[in-house]
Amino acid sequence: MEQSNFIRTIIKEDLENGKRDTVVTRFPPEPNGYLHIGHAKSIIINFGLADDFNGQTNLRFDDTNPLKEDQEYVDAIKEDVKWLGYDWEELHYASNYFDEMYNRAVLLIKKGKAYVDDLNQDEIREYRGTLTEPGKESPYRNRSIEENLDLFEKMKNGEYENGQKVLRAKIDMSSPNLNLRDPVIYRISHATHHNTGDTWCIYPMYAFAHPLEDAIEGVTHSLCTTEFEDQRPLYNWVVAECEMENQPQQIEFGRLNITNTVMSKRKLKQLVDEGIVDGWDDPRMPTISGLRRKGYTASAIREFVQETGVSKGSGAVDEMMLEHYVREDLKLSAPRTMGILKPLKVVITNYPEGESEWLEAENNPENEEMGTRQIPFSREIYIEQEDFMENPPKKYFRLFPGNEVRLKHAYFIKCNDVIKDEDGNVVELHCTYDVETKSGTGFTGRKVKGTLHWVDAKSAVSAEFRLYEPLVLDEQMKEEALEDKDFLDYINPNSLEVVQGFIEPNLKDVQPQDKFQFFRHGYFNVDSKYSTPEKPVFNRIVSLKSSFKLNK
Repeated sequence: MEQSNFIRTIIKEDLENGKRDTVVTRFPPEPNGYLHIGHAKSIIINFGLADDFNGQTNLRFDDTNPLKEDQEYVDAIKEDVKWLGYDWEELHYASNYFDEMYNRAVLLIKKGKAYVDDLNQDEIREYRGTLTEPGKESPYRNRSIEENLDLFEKMKNGEYENGQKVLRAKIDMSSPNLNLRDPVIYRISHATHHNTGDTWCIYPMYAFAHPLEDAIEGVTHSLCTTEFEDQRPLYNWVVAECEMENQPQQIEFGRLNITNTVMSKRKLKQLVDEGIVDGWDDPRMPTISGLRRKGYTASAIREFVQETGVSKGSGAVDEMMLEHYVREDLKLSAPRTMGILKPLKVVITNYPEGESEWLEAENNPENEEMGTRQIPFSREIYIEQEDFMENPPKKYFRLFPGNEVRLKHAYFIKCNDVIKDEDGNVVELHCTYDVETKSGTGFTGRKVKGTLHWVDAKSAVSAEFRLYEPLVLDEQMKEEALEDKDFLDYINPNSLEVVQGFIEPNLKDVQPQDKFQFFRHGYFNVDSKYSTPEKPVFNRIVSLKSSFKLNK
């Protein structure tokens, strides 16, 4: 069912009153990093609204800054958009319009609406003024049109060094909107561009290029986050003064913020560059590639974003809401199986030596169509270390000396002896089993309160498990640290725990991105980077339970 929101209302009215006869949106990432889940919201809004009104969405790379952009990011962005389930009608690059942008800048100069300035970056900032004080005009603001045309051409021809001159729009240095105080629209950058090579040494600023790109492509509704709201007057000024035939409408919506999640591309790049994570696709990263590697599904992300809705507000959404949707998505599709993350050996002393048997286990009790599997059982098994306590507290229903528990899909066992090493650590348990208590036989002689998962020691496959916590914890981060490098001081040292354990033998041929629910431990995904045929690596996607409740 379509969710009503203010953008949908605007588009509907535009079509009904004849202001627009079609809908064209765009997703316009700058290729200076990998996409994160905040970008997923923009992707879903742009593609979704265009689809709803039988319009089109283009993918456009805002590649106007060669110092920060790379082909690697271009390729990754394409992959992420398609993985989320969307495809673009047209693929564009801002750099393909550099000739057109240059000509429009020349037009502004000829109209007396732009000038070449010799002030440096710090001086421009000083002359700009503040929110309470108007700016001062540059001493170069009143150069003649002829001089400005000559200087701008020399800038294009590479006759000046980086920062020596800029082209500024001539608007209003006393405007209450700082974005209209003669913003820089071109700067010199002697750098090789990933798309245009060394053709250009001057590049348009984003605030000048973006509205031109939208207009050139016939975008009708330019959807962006509220951080660009104050730039809307400049957006409209550029479209009007550059005399663009198409006049897009900029509409802002609240950005997506999630608790315990870094949503700044600059900070995410810093985490990568400083080796705090092992790449943009580290499962602790909120990047789409990181979420994919961790095991999140595209459908879960789409459902999550759609549930957060579209509004002007940008309050933080609880991370547990995102986890809720991946649980919902996987609960009927992920096979249930058993894995031991921290093994403790159990010897069933009265089970015949050298013998084994096959036990039947359902693959997903919530989805009978997934059928059953056969799992081996013999004299020696592994259980979790945490499932045994020598001196348990009250209401501890797992294994302890003299206590009896059920092995999932198998038998009742009773702990008789505890074997320790020379340091007093428990290394092995000796138990006995009751052959009459086999699962599926209808045994009703007595009941036990604890059920343990296990794997057969003789046939178990070695595996690595990677357990994740948030990389940065909101409650530990000072408010003033949110916009500076201090956020590195709040990196969670326990964000990754790597443990070595065992899995059922039927999982020995798992492939990257295969997903499972391990009994009591949660949902896991086979890692695409480190997993090998000899030793699979599993990333925990989410635990089994959450206190989050979705309000409908």
